[in-house]
Parts: sequence; structure tokens; C-alpha cells
Amino acid sequence: MRYIHQLIVLIISFSLLVSCTPKKKEINNISIDLNEIVKSDTLRVATMYGSTSYFLYRDEMMGFDYEMVGNLAKYLKLNLKITISKSEDEMVKWLQEGKVDIIAYNIIQTKSLKKSFSFVLPQSESYQVLVQKIDENKISSVTELAGKNVTVKKNSIFSERINTLNEEIGGKINVIAAADSVTSEDLIEMVGEGKISYTLAYHNTAMLYKSYYKKMDCRLEVGFKQSNGWLIRNGSIKLKKSIENWQNQSEVEEFQTFLLGKYWNKSPYFSQRTMKTPKGAISPYDQLFKKYAKLIGWDWRMLASLAFHESRFDALQKSWSGASGLMQLMPRTASNFGLNRLNVFDPEMNIEAGVQYIKSLNMSFGQVENKEERIKFILAGYNCGPAHIIDAMALAKKFGKNPHIWYGNVEFYLLKKSEPEFYNDKVVRYGYFRGKTTVGYVKNAVATYENYLKR
Repeated sequence: MRYIHQLIVLIISFSLLVSCTPKKKEINNISIDLNEIVKSDTLRVATMYGSTSYFLYRDEMMGFDYEMVGNLAKYLKLNLKITISKSEDEMVKWLQEGKVDIIAYNIIQTKSLKKSFSFVLPQSESYQVLVQKIDENKISSVTELAGKNVTVKKNSIFSERINTLNEEIGGKINVIAAADSVTSEDLIEMVGEGKISYTLAYHNTAMLYKSYYKKMDCRLEVGFKQSNGWLIRNGSIKLKKSIENWQNQSEVEEFQTFLLGKYWNKSPYFSQRTMKTPKGAISPYDQLFKKYAKLIGWDWRMLASLAFHESRFDALQKSWSGASGLMQLMPRTASNFGLNRLNVFDPEMNIEAGVQYIKSLNMSFGQVENKEERIKFILAGYNCGPAHIIDAMALAKKFGKNPHIWYGNVEFYLLKKSEPEFYNDKVVRYGYFRGKTTVGYVKNAVATYENYLKR
């Protein structure tokens, strides 16, 4: 009897102990729906830097996901707060923990994600392909991957696929795991630059990069079609309904179609210009360049060179990004200097506004004392906006290069801003940037100017 009594007391004590122990909070039970979001007056959004999602171009934030989620916030009459993540896993964690309300990024649907999240704003299905260069190592069948090095981001849908393929062909593929901070787009770029031999990517994304890397091949399919879209929590039922109502509006459908063309079909992130030296007179606008170059103390032929590389002297040109006229002024910049949609294509007014913008850039880079050097910084800032140039100057200073010299110094670190090690550095404020176009722009503009001097 004493033994039974002691056993009963022990069981009761254990039960009380368990009931008093605090239970671990289940992050998946966090429920934040539209009512709470409206009370906060802010739609909290997670995204990542990328060629179609979110990037800074000439002092203006751009991207398909950025513009679409901005339209959604306007529809919901909410302020927009965007937080930039370093990885998809980090964004998912933020959403689970209630730190953000939506992931505005092209996320692929998986069974595990669908357990806790709802996919909204579905986009075109895509499939995985092998990304490789067109050279002697190009392969035409997955069986030829045996003995080859294939680099994919670890713990990703691409690593799952390559490991499955590896099992299918007998475990002979050398699978190399890239760090979490490396994106699929980073790896595509590494293939294009010959830093790695092979990677996996979704076909639509790979095709964007193929428009830039002409010798890239992405025809070998290694997976089936998969759906994708933005993510919200399963418990955000009212938010999901509002998003569905928003995206079904005819004007939103038209806007989405426009953005798909702007960011996916025309590959704007990788647009490049071919330099051609005009014959005869430098341009039909030589007198205007001579008139307004005096306001900034430039040789008028330098101003003409900049305009040539912006518009090829086409006064009516309008780019994919909305930049307009001879000097290709972005809408906000044009407005800041007195232009509107009625006069932005007027050659003289456009040149005058462009010169005023150059004046502001001259102030931004005033610490560069050498005038010729400062012009290179101004050219770079004119091409991509001063923010990324200032980041590159900070990197140059940190790593012992001269932050006031362009070639081989700031230019070098602008190129490095496409690498995670550098765009995640503490001195970098404006994140990822693909600097090749800007670096080429400066070299070409200076070369054209030197050609003009010989005339």
C-alpha cells in the first residue's frame, strides 16, 4: 500500500510539474490579418534585390514586385514598409514570426510552404534548366553531368533537384553547395562570367541573363513546371481575399501586363547600348550643348558625348524605365528640374534640365578635387544614380583604395557590388548593384569625347 501511495504522489507531482511548465510558443500560430494591418496603417513587405524584384536605378527604386506591391498598398490605403532580406529562408522566417505581412518575391510553390502559407498573385509557371556556357564543356543530356561540378544554393529547391538527379545517374555528380547569402541569380551570373561551370535555375530567369550573356545556354530541362507567387500566412484570410479582389480589377491586370513586359519580356536590367560615333557634325544640337556646357564648366563635347550615350541624339526617345528625351531624364528628376510630360521632349529644355542635374551631381561628388576625375564620377552617377557610386567609394576607402580615383579604384568596387561579400558589407547602404553597364558607360562616354576632340 505504501508503494502504491508513493507512486500516486509521484504521478500527481509530475503532472503538476508538466502543467506548470511554460509551453513553447508555436510561431505558426501567429495570426495577423487585415484588421490588424489596417490598425497599424502599414503593409510590411519582405523582398530581395534582384533583376525583376527590387533594385535602385538612377535614384529611383524599381522592380516588378516593388511596383506591384506599391499598387497593392495604395489599393489598401496603407503605407508601405519594405524590408530587404538576404535569403528566401530569412523572408519565410520573418513571415512566420509576424515581422512582415507579405513576401513580395517570386517564390516557388512547395508542399512544405503550402502547409503554413498561402500563395497569392500567381505568376507564369516555369521549370528548372541547367545553366551552362556554350563551349567545349557544354552538355546535351543530364547523364553527361557525371563527374561535373554543379553549384547550387544549399537547402534550396535547386539542391533538392540536383541531388535527385545525382541519385538517378548513380551519384557521380559533384554537387557544390553555395552559401545561403548567394542567390540563384548570383550563380547564373557566375556561370556567365566563367567562375563556375554549371548551375540550375528557372528558365524564365535564366533567359533574362541570356540576353546579357550571349554565350550562355539554358535549354536543357531538368525539372517539371512549377507554380509561383507571393506568400502570406494561412491565417491571413481577409488579406488574401482583398489581394484577390485587387488583382482581379481590370486596371490592375493591365498594370501587371505592362510590368511583365517592362521587367521580364524586354530584359531592362541588362539593357546595353552600342557605341557608334556619328559622321559629320557631332549632333543636330551642337549649339545647345555649347550654350549649356558653359553653366557647368564642361567642354561642350563632353556634354554631347553624355547625350549621345543616353539617347543617340534622339530627342523623342523614351526608355523602358520612363527616362525621356535627349538627356534621358527619369520622371522624378525631370519634374525636380521643371519639366513635365508636355515639355520633357523639347530639346533645349531637356538639355537645360540635364545640365541642372549634372550641377547637383557635381555637388554630390565635390570631395573629388580633380576636375577630370570628378567628371567620371558624375558620368557614373548620371548613369545609375549617385547612391551606388557613394557605396563604391565607401568600399574603396575601407579596402585601402583611393575613393577619389575612378579607374581601378572606385570603378573596381562598383563591379564588386554584385557579389554578396561586398553588397552585404556594413559600409554599403544601397545593396546589390550590377555595375558592368555603368563602368562601360563611363569608358564609352570618355572614349567618345576623345573622338570628338579629334574632329
